[in-house]
Amino acid sequence: MTPSADRAEPPISPDSPEHPPLGPRWREHAHALQAHVLPQQGHVVVSCGVPFGGGGLGRHLKEIIDALDRRGTERSYICESNRSAQAGTRRRVPRPGALLAPLESLSPGRRVRNARVEFDAYAARELPQADHLMAFNRQALAQFRTARARGYSSVALVTGSPHLRRVARQHALAYAQYPLERSFGTYVVKRYLTEYEEADRIYVASRYTWDSFLEHGVPEEKLALFPLTPDPRYAPAPERADSPTFEVVYAGSLSVAKGVPLLIDAFRRLDQPDLRLTLIGSWKTRAMRRFVEAATAHDGRITAGPGDPLAAFQRARLCVHPTYEDGFAYAPAEALACGVPVLVSADTGMKELIDEGRTGLVLPTGDAAALAAAMEAAYRGEILGG
Repeated sequence: MTPSADRAEPPISPDSPEHPPLGPRWREHAHALQAHVLPQQGHVVVSCGVPFGGGGLGRHLKEIIDALDRRGTERSYICESNRSAQAGTRRRVPRPGALLAPLESLSPGRRVRNARVEFDAYAARELPQADHLMAFNRQALAQFRTARARGYSSVALVTGSPHLRRVARQHALAYAQYPLERSFGTYVVKRYLTEYEEADRIYVASRYTWDSFLEHGVPEEKLALFPLTPDPRYAPAPERADSPTFEVVYAGSLSVAKGVPLLIDAFRRLDQPDLRLTLIGSWKTRAMRRFVEAATAHDGRITAGPGDPLAAFQRARLCVHPTYEDGFAYAPAEALACGVPVLVSADTGMKELIDEGRTGLVLPTGDAAALAAAMEAAYRGEILGG
């Protein structure tokens, strides 16, 4: 089932040389769709527990604020940047349970959960008098209840992920193939489901995410599509230098759920000496650090580390994003905006921006053989324009 026209479907990449993938015409259309689904009047507060503009969630937050600004809507936002600035002016009181921090460090999922709950309580205290609240998932419950008590007209949930049940299913598949990490745990299930229930509206970024909510019983009338766009700085290099190697790039979290071990295994099936795999990102667990470091030590064609992916995208021949689930996925969209063909899994919302066979391919999730075959075909010039 697909969203109705008045719910604003995400844009489709124009299929002509004069209108390149994710170019100005496409962006103009996306901005119109964003404006269409946001609250039409009143003061809107948007909150997210990450730095403004930083990473996927921070970029998502910025896109909402930018859309409100283009329309001239009164707005304010609460994010980790605000809280960090305030913390610098007063003595920080340790949160309850701070003495357990060394134990929490063993569980990245629990650590993130606690940070989100803490931010939710902070943001609830900081809510101004306003008309509408848009809060990101896993960090919205206290804000929802405070906003309703203060007479807000609506409270909405913004999610960068598919429905939790879809996420759990896909993570189980990932960890069964690569038992290097553990899922974020069942302790977040109740919070997610309660947020879904209490929200007046749920903003999603793709039809893939939309369908995951329909699959698990969320009414269609509760959903709104807010399409996402790569930052305008992502564009083809003015001049592309010839390279003696064929570089494949991945950017994002170096984790099992994002398909990084799968990508490494698929790449190592290929023996061409002029192939290169560049992994841009950071790991969050010791197991992934060991896995990635072992791969780079045994195969000198593979490099890994944090950094700005723009330069890598502009020189890359191929971008691969083999995630087991992703509500949108900025990185392959950014690569596509740089003119780089992409290989993505069937479980990412970004696949909706691909002109299949021309700008990229959508591959079966978790299939290392299919991924290796597609990379080799791209290397040989048999697909994606050579």
